[in-house]
Amino acid sequence: MTSAGNWIKSAGLGLGALAAGSLIALTAIPAKAQGPLTVLCGVQEEWCKAIAVAFEKKTGTAVAMSRKSAGEALAQIRAESANPKTDVWWGGPGDPHLQAAEEGLTLAYESPQYADLQPWAQSQYKQSQGRSVGIYAGALGFVYNTELLGKRKIGAPKCWADLLRPEFKDEIQIANPNASGTAYTALATLVQILGEDGAFDYLKKLNDNVNQYTKSGSAPAAAVARSETLVGIIFMHDGINQKINGFPVDVAAPCEGTGYEIGSVSIIKGTKNLDAAKAFYEYALSPEGQATGAETKQFQMPSNRKAAIPPEAPKLEAIRMIDYNFQKYGTAEERKRLLSRWDAEIKAVAR
Repeated sequence: MTSAGNWIKSAGLGLGALAAGSLIALTAIPAKAQGPLTVLCGVQEEWCKAIAVAFEKKTGTAVAMSRKSAGEALAQIRAESANPKTDVWWGGPGDPHLQAAEEGLTLAYESPQYADLQPWAQSQYKQSQGRSVGIYAGALGFVYNTELLGKRKIGAPKCWADLLRPEFKDEIQIANPNASGTAYTALATLVQILGEDGAFDYLKKLNDNVNQYTKSGSAPAAAVARSETLVGIIFMHDGINQKINGFPVDVAAPCEGTGYEIGSVSIIKGTKNLDAAKAFYEYALSPEGQATGAETKQFQMPSNRKAAIPPEAPKLEAIRMIDYNFQKYGTAEERKRLLSRWDAEIKAVAR
């Protein structure tokens, strides 16, 4: 495990040097695009809309924003690679962004704001050979319905092991890792904590308690808030969003340790609106752009050190974070292999 306060530093270890000459230097960025800027968005719909409106107001550039889960976004970008229809991929866990970079689907670009970014955001940039960069971080955890647990006299889950308790039968939701970056992070986290065979043994037992594998990683948080299920496995900020909105929920970080995401932004290779794509990338890294998250009650940790940290955001330094191996689990080969095993051993027997 990575000790509190050191997990951010560890995120940048062993990532290798940048390819010399692979970066696009930033010059003047005109505000107007050649056409509407097309953005795939991986965060909550409210934040997608807010940053699009704020960017359009600031620059005059129209934005066509569509919300996609990480797996869906990556699949679309792959399918369109011969004739890209997307300019920017903004938000969502960084592992799929790394896979897109590995496959040459995104463009290397160096921001003048790079020095202002947190080490974990810079590590994403280095590992992707400049083709992606971190815009926020969020810890994986649980959200649970306090009202329902109280009525049923069930103790709140605090550890991964708690989710296997018989009282949670048919009362847990988690997304499908083929579609959701959140769920893929959970899969990779459990493999790193328990070992691969141990993780799949755990997931087989957990399957007895899962009532639905959702498409969206944040959907379980909404289901818990609506009292449709007792527990969701989510990024903690999605649970905090529901709590701030007045629902009877609370969140917990697993006692054994947990993984985290580096939400990222990437410019699509072959974009027909390169200057506008650069401008959006810069806005996404700026304190002003990152503030649009908290303004819409999204409480991730911003990557720009000059950006205000929402007081509601999970205190990452107080969470037992694992030394998440983005270098391994961010590769297309490892993702494909783990998802194939999940399909064969978990999806095949899921109800």
